[in-house]
Amino acid sequence: MEAFVSAALIMAGCILAVPTSILLFEIVAAIALPSRETHQSSSVRKRLAIVIPAHDEGSGILPTLSDVKMQLQSGDRLLVVADNCTDETAKIASMAGAEVTERNDPARRGKGYALEFGVRSFDSDPPDIVIVVDADCRLAEGALNQLALSCASTFQPIQALYLMKAPVGSSVNYQVAEFAWRVKNWVRPLGLSVLGLPCQLMGTGMAFPWELIRQADLASGWMVEDLKLGLDLARAGHPPLFCPGALVTSTFAYSVEGSVTQRARWEHGHIRTILTSVAGLFYEAIARRNLGLLVLSLDLAVPPLSLLGLLLVGMLIIGGVGTVFGEGSAALLLSGVNLAVLLIATFLAWLRYGREVLSPATALLVPAYVGGKLGLYLRALSNKMDLRWIRTDRTKS
Repeated sequence: MEAFVSAALIMAGCILAVPTSILLFEIVAAIALPSRETHQSSSVRKRLAIVIPAHDEGSGILPTLSDVKMQLQSGDRLLVVADNCTDETAKIASMAGAEVTERNDPARRGKGYALEFGVRSFDSDPPDIVIVVDADCRLAEGALNQLALSCASTFQPIQALYLMKAPVGSSVNYQVAEFAWRVKNWVRPLGLSVLGLPCQLMGTGMAFPWELIRQADLASGWMVEDLKLGLDLARAGHPPLFCPGALVTSTFAYSVEGSVTQRARWEHGHIRTILTSVAGLFYEAIARRNLGLLVLSLDLAVPPLSLLGLLLVGMLIIGGVGTVFGEGSAALLLSGVNLAVLLIATFLAWLRYGREVLSPATALLVPAYVGGKLGLYLRALSNKMDLRWIRTDRTKS
């Protein structure tokens, strides 16, 4: 029995070593290697169609529309899909000069359904490239042009650099969350990009050649439909590429309720995908010798940083208890190494990409932030969370 328990603890430590090692590998690559361009210079930009799926976003969609309109060229289209809206999203978008199509199907509510509806509306007059932008995002100058050129020159899906920012005057938790988002959406995909490898899709700032997006399975009820779409495209031989020169930003929900809903939706969807899909994707990639799918399945295996930290600390405690009761020290040593690797990787990412958003004094409060998310992860692992497309509450509490 003692041998079985010891072997189980060592096996668990080896499993956790996989995402920890991948995280370190991606971060070191981002820091140590020079950036690679994802497009070639071109004086001619292809015809674009910008799709903005929107569910009750009337109160905040105007800045997004303004950013997009300033970057459109002759022949480009801007379409807002007002999906199951109960507010004046459609009217506001139309008055702002966007094309608007309304979709009402309460039984099939989700961003994937809205995207499918919007893309299908282009069938009679297809663009060269379709770019998806969320209704609460801001686009940096030249972002659409960067995405268009990258997409045209590679004929691959292209993902912009998508960053979330802490609201002005918000608590330290938002600063920690902003840093964690940078690691996930900037540092890690950059590490893959400099190695010439693909990245995950992130839900907004996504560009697709028309021939690819028109064939994609978009009508999905998954809350992380962007992950699914990227994996589907990689499976078909068209894995997404990262374009850090195109910047798209948004702001975390200010209210406590909105923040909890927002983060829970992202992280639960990620955890659920890990538990249900990673092993199958890995074996499929090996069997089909699909490098893009293999890279994305390994990258997907890295859970949210807070969850990974909690798992490693838990294993360290269990390994320590096992050592005290005579189970040997191998599991404890392995857990200690895993935790050290996570700390080193996080420190390196903070040193290069996080100091302006997370001060050294604030960084000392990270353990409290991580511990506060334990309840969220327990609900996620027990599958007791709502995955419906619910507009994030952005009002101040």
